[in-house]
Amino acid sequence: MSSLMKGTAILTIGMFLSKILGLVYIFPFYAIIGQENVTLYSYAYIPYSIMLSIAISGAPVAVSKFVSKYNSMGDYESGRKLVKSGLLIMLTTGFLSFLLLFSLATPIAHLVIKDDDQIFSVDQIASVIRWVSFALIAVPFMSLVRGFFQGYGHMTPTAVSQLVEQIVRIVALLAGSFVVMKVLSGTAQTAVSFAVFSAFIGAIGGLACLYYYWKKLQPEFDLKLESSVSSGELSYSKIYKEVITYSIPYVFVGIANPLFQLVDMLTFNQAMSNVGLANISDNLLGMLNFTTHKIVIIPVMLATGFSMALVPVITKFYTQKQRGELINAMDKTYQILLFVTLPAVIGISILSYDIFTMLYEPDKVGASVLAYYAPVAILFAFFQVTAALLQGIDYQKWIIFSLLTGILVKLSLNIPLVEQFGVNGAILATSLGYIVSIVINMVVLGKVLNYKSRMLVRRSILIIILTAIMAVSVWLTHKGLSFILPPAEGRGVAFIYIAVCGFVGIAVYGLLSMKLGLAQKLLGSKFTKIANKLGM
Repeated sequence: MSSLMKGTAILTIGMFLSKILGLVYIFPFYAIIGQENVTLYSYAYIPYSIMLSIAISGAPVAVSKFVSKYNSMGDYESGRKLVKSGLLIMLTTGFLSFLLLFSLATPIAHLVIKDDDQIFSVDQIASVIRWVSFALIAVPFMSLVRGFFQGYGHMTPTAVSQLVEQIVRIVALLAGSFVVMKVLSGTAQTAVSFAVFSAFIGAIGGLACLYYYWKKLQPEFDLKLESSVSSGELSYSKIYKEVITYSIPYVFVGIANPLFQLVDMLTFNQAMSNVGLANISDNLLGMLNFTTHKIVIIPVMLATGFSMALVPVITKFYTQKQRGELINAMDKTYQILLFVTLPAVIGISILSYDIFTMLYEPDKVGASVLAYYAPVAILFAFFQVTAALLQGIDYQKWIIFSLLTGILVKLSLNIPLVEQFGVNGAILATSLGYIVSIVINMVVLGKVLNYKSRMLVRRSILIIILTAIMAVSVWLTHKGLSFILPPAEGRGVAFIYIAVCGFVGIAVYGLLSMKLGLAQKLLGSKFTKIANKLGM
């Protein structure tokens, strides 16, 4: 059990470090190429993310489940059979995915560009999409190998290779775009093309890392293969049917956010062109789908961690018919999620101008988009967690139904809402789509588990009241600071505002929640010790 917990911890830490690196690089990259060209970068990355999610989302988990299952029976040969044939299949599907995205680059670009007044041309967008498509050749292959390692309980190769892949990609991206823009005085399109191609360079780094671990662990794998016992003849069709069945739900959870972004990418410019605002459409879409999205997604990382930890726990309680423990686990998960994400997103909304100034540049429009968009992070988080709960009780089909219904709502409302409210209309359409998906998930959970919780309602009301008090205290602090230190257009002043207001917000929310005993009940013994030291 201790080795399992250690392995899970290593994998979780590796994933979070990789995601944090994936957020942090945006800010220096933005400084190198500027807002307009970040939008060009996002035009390439959204279709790439969807293709990548379809190609690999769930593959490591599905392969690890398969390998672990047959290893536990002593049948080590089936896992090796999967990995040998799978490597060839993944190379083939990766190459086909590359060819598909490469050949669809121009049609996708035509769907994005709706007006001659837009900043970018069809050729520019098609070019960067082609450059990013190369990464699809290597990444699916890599995901299969990671799953094989995880099936044997070796989490370190996955964690380390993810970090290596991300570090190599970011170094190549930042160094390449800096040299193109600042040293060679090249075009922004060249810099962005190299930046998106860095995904392929990063994948090569990740593969090199996995090869090192393969050579290191191969004697152990070969030794176990010698002692393999047959669990019955498994045909390739049975192997892949089992693996695909495992992976499909993870694919849909993985592509949820990129699909909502894709709807914006394909319809936002059309709606803005309809109302005569094509000249500012690209910049606003870049703010929505990239610069502000990267900030908004930070609180959602908590939900990702919860989702990973939740599925096995819920599965255990559900299969053992421990209904009381299952309901308690669900209750606590919802409460902790709201307890952490609600004050975080409200704080981001209040300090949106200072945050945008510190991370990017002074921009009232960007700050406004961030302020409206930040609360949607709660919906992102709750969709992930409710989807994880459905996976835990083996109701995966409903994830597909709820997501597709939510996307349909977004698709049907996006153009009229954008025409009416501009970029805020796109945010509203996303919110409504996610709300529909979450409601469907929660209705299914309620029906299957007969789940009703007055405690959740009471605690949610309490969390909302505490957040409101925190928000007022932060707003008053911000107003008070403006008399002492007038807002300026620099990062230094913005940082002071964020630091002081953030400290006040955390102190007020933290002290009140500990005074009422809420933090101790939700977050455990460490907070009980802190509260005792503070005399609460």
